[in-house]
Amino acid sequence: MPKLLEAIGLHAAYGASKVLHGIDFLVEEGGVTCLLGANGAGKTTTLRAISGMVRTSGEIHFAGARIDGRATEDIARAGIAHVPDGRGTFMELTVEENLRLGAYTRPDRAFREDLAHVFDYFPRLQQRLHQQAGTLSGGEQQMLAIGRALLLRPRLLLLDEPSFGLAPLIVEEVFDILHRINREQRMSILVVEQNANLALAISERAYLLETGRMVMAGSAADLASNEAVRRSYLGF
Repeated sequence: MPKLLEAIGLHAAYGASKVLHGIDFLVEEGGVTCLLGANGAGKTTTLRAISGMVRTSGEIHFAGARIDGRATEDIARAGIAHVPDGRGTFMELTVEENLRLGAYTRPDRAFREDLAHVFDYFPRLQQRLHQQAGTLSGGEQQMLAIGRALLLRPRLLLLDEPSFGLAPLIVEEVFDILHRINREQRMSILVVEQNANLALAISERAYLLETGRMVMAGSAADLASNEAVRRSYLGF
């Protein structure tokens, strides 16, 4: 598959504190890539670097154009949707109002058509359309955050810890839906996830970060069968 996103020698820092130290990685068109690592490895910072939310050096290319240094809004317009850790839900707004924020630049007809697709993936959102987002369960809030991102019609979906704080059955449901979205829409996905088993199960490529450095890269199957990865991240 051709490359959709590629990072070359990517560094990132918060003030004087350096987090990423020259990492290289890519996301293929229509593929799912997972980024694994312990807490503090730099996974969230990697997604923020792609989205223009942190100071970087090095290069990030998306769909043939260099995007490092662009504003977050410009990166979203280019076709990258970011679902952050904590989900970024506007708690005081209704489900419908949150979803409309994901498509505020879109014609109303296109919004209605895409909203039907979101409800197909997440029927519970339709059932709670006029409910205040802050009253939703954690799983429903995660579905809302993903649904809102889908309404941007992105080419690349960035997901930061989509399983965090969710019950195991809900986690499996969310990952099944992500796999379906990738399969049906050929949407590229880059997922940061502590649940390495689930992330590897839906991914083709995988990377392992340690303290801001890329220490392993390859197919998801290769990382899943690697003894060090199994022992440290898969629990067997």
